[in-house]
Amino acid sequence: MNCLDYPFDPAYLMKKKKSIRRELICTRRTVPLVPMVKKVAVLGGSTTREILDLLDLFLLNHEIEAEFYESEYNQFYQEAGFDNPALKAFGPDVIILHTSYCNLQVFPELQDNEKAVEDLLSQTFEHYRKLWDNLIQTYHCPIIINNFELPPFRLLGNQDAVHSAGRVSFINRLNQLIEGYCSKTPSLYLHDLHYLSASYGLKEWHDAKSYHLYKYACSIPALAEWAFSYSKIIKSLFGKNKKALVLDLDNTLWGGVIGDDGQEGIELGPETSMGQVYSDFQRYIKLHKSLGILLNVNSKNQLENAILGLTHPDAILKPEDFIVIKANWDSKDQNILSIANELNILPESLVFVDDNPAERHMVRSQLPFVAVPEVTDIEDFIRILDQSGFFEITSLSADDQNRTQMYQTNQARKNAEGNFQNYEEYLTSLDMVAEIKAFEPLYYSRISQLCNKSNQFNLTTKRYTFEEIQQMAENPKFITLSGKLQDKFGDNGLVSMIVAAPNEEMNKESNILDIHLWLMSCRVLKRDMEFAMMDALILEAKRRQYQGIRGYYCPTAKNAMVADFYERMGFTLEEKTSDGNSRWFFDLSPEYKEQNHVITIQ
Repeated sequence: MNCLDYPFDPAYLMKKKKSIRRELICTRRTVPLVPMVKKVAVLGGSTTREILDLLDLFLLNHEIEAEFYESEYNQFYQEAGFDNPALKAFGPDVIILHTSYCNLQVFPELQDNEKAVEDLLSQTFEHYRKLWDNLIQTYHCPIIINNFELPPFRLLGNQDAVHSAGRVSFINRLNQLIEGYCSKTPSLYLHDLHYLSASYGLKEWHDAKSYHLYKYACSIPALAEWAFSYSKIIKSLFGKNKKALVLDLDNTLWGGVIGDDGQEGIELGPETSMGQVYSDFQRYIKLHKSLGILLNVNSKNQLENAILGLTHPDAILKPEDFIVIKANWDSKDQNILSIANELNILPESLVFVDDNPAERHMVRSQLPFVAVPEVTDIEDFIRILDQSGFFEITSLSADDQNRTQMYQTNQARKNAEGNFQNYEEYLTSLDMVAEIKAFEPLYYSRISQLCNKSNQFNLTTKRYTFEEIQQMAENPKFITLSGKLQDKFGDNGLVSMIVAAPNEEMNKESNILDIHLWLMSCRVLKRDMEFAMMDALILEAKRRQYQGIRGYYCPTAKNAMVADFYERMGFTLEEKTSDGNSRWFFDLSPEYKEQNHVITIQ
């Protein structure tokens, strides 16, 4: 819904939150999407009711249906630090420890020496660290914590940031300890309240009236920003980030119309103030490549004119920075569908950026699940894209940083395919080598990321957090397999995973193996990696003396491509329900012949 996109109107959201929620639920019923249901616990150091109501809306807008657990007012320490049967029974998928400046009870006195300040700093940090560790060890789920915003006053003025006993100095040093601990603790995710409040504006953030009347930790309008910021982390944790940018050219990446003004006439570079603004925007966009975001062009232009603009002497973005360039006179919604098809990702993974309001409206109307930020003035483009959090990072892998190169080498593979009439001959020519092994700690983060991002080649679409991946990898009952694939064109990284274990409750026996999850990255489709993974699964299942394997297919709006997967792999259908869910069986007693003939297994 547009009203939930950044920048939003907090007053409108609070006034209309019930009707907005009804509309979101109604939309979900009319569109064939299976909602992701997640349990979110909020342990508050201030009043949290309004934040939960708004967070609910923002998560629904990201296709996440949240069930909430809310602590009593200012009971975060008791609920997080001691045995909590109610929270254990709730079984949270993610916990938010909602603290702020108002929960810092003790600050240094001006007469305190450096050692006294250091001792207080250590005591304060340890007070919170024990809570975080207890939550991690007890609930085995992602824990979102806040650092602290700056105080509403500076007793020492500008020296408050310098003097060891200044509150600004104390909070800055405390935040450094918190941030350092988060960086080395996989289950802990920092919500940067310090930056959020500064970005919002401290004068508007702190509101004594809201605190003393309602015990809100910030002004009432700022609550929406806080809830939205939480939602960005949660949707990232559960794989709801966008994957690619689709960019207009004229008056978006440069000022002017390249077809009319020519290369020398567009505004770009240091010669004019507006040219500098467009250069800054191009520089900002190019930084996204290092996050693994795929850059693409969708412009009503002749291709030679588009290339002319991208080869401007002052252009930061060059043609080689883009995966797909659509410069033609087709409608932009059709170009977006074509780009999604060429990238082999779903249209809802795209963010479309265009200065033209008519084009934005048309794409929103035809492709409602494509993100279309409301960008108007080029000076605000960076702020709007950045604050929207389309690509919020909770983990960053080597595969992410190399993703553009991986997609570009895929283009080389497609070009090579045309030289062969026999497809197996083509696959053999790729000199593919796979490494298939049990989950390893080094790859837990990437495995969790792949699990939460993959939608099309995903038989059950179960989502697992880093903590759940770790638990399964360390549980001897589970068979976990991760597959990496490389060929003569490059390394595709980790592209496939299987999780399986005996389902003793259903089978009433321990000699049948259930497949909980089987997925593969779409960038290696039709490369026979699924056969290599099948061979590895059968080998391990036989080694553990299982007599059969059960597989499950749960249909969604996004995974129809694997509806017949188990049939193709040699499984026999056991049951199919009216809603399309099916159960399949593979008998391990006959001799098994390996199905992979084109990939060398390390």
